[in-house]
Amino acid sequence: MLAEELIRLKPDVVVSGTIAGVIALKKLTDAIPIVSIVLIDPVGFGWVASHARPGGNVTGFLSTVEDLPSKQLALAIEIVPGANKIGLLTNPGNPSHSFLRPSLEVAARALGVEPIALEVRLPDDLHAAFQSFARDNVKIVVALMDAMFLNERKRIALLAMAARLPTMFLNRENVEDGGLMSYGIDLRASWRRAATFVDKILKGVKPGDVPLEFPTKLELVINLTAAKILGLEIPPNVLARADEVIE
Repeated sequence: MLAEELIRLKPDVVVSGTIAGVIALKKLTDAIPIVSIVLIDPVGFGWVASHARPGGNVTGFLSTVEDLPSKQLALAIEIVPGANKIGLLTNPGNPSHSFLRPSLEVAARALGVEPIALEVRLPDDLHAAFQSFARDNVKIVVALMDAMFLNERKRIALLAMAARLPTMFLNRENVEDGGLMSYGIDLRASWRRAATFVDKILKGVKPGDVPLEFPTKLELVINLTAAKILGLEIPPNVLARADEVIE
């Protein structure tokens, strides 16, 4: 495993871009500092004592904020008026989805929308998932943050277009490669910001003394080309709020 190889190298600090990576590393070490750019419920996982004083060997960025699921779904409904069913694309192999999925389901029901969640374990399962969403008359699909969904973003975009399904993501990269819209953290900015955490640790600060950071900005990215293919007209007030519009 990559985590085992990294630990054998005895690095001064390890930076992880996935929850699965943090889990694998934590199983192997409580001593080597771990900086993560996508922490989700780190207190619940038992990695930190608190956001202000982590206390262990893990620190980094929280990849979500308390009301993000509600904001995501509210935007989705603005884009697709009258949407009464929202599909949730999940990966049961992603530990963070056990936290994210219930949050989205609660937010959907609070907005009067029925959430329909489908689990995708492998890339080859994506085709069947989108066919099922289409049969269930889902109006828009929200994909949870996941490395596989990011790696398979072009395939997901093509499948969504074939099924005539608008898509919502947390990662802008999915939108750059054909998805309809994203609303979430800027992963590129988080990677850049991770350097400050590494710098502090290399200068002698213990990771347990480096407070976790919340996202300072959520970005909205809209792909107008995808909207036109889907026959959607993005409301002007939504376009005005976009940080970037891809044409």
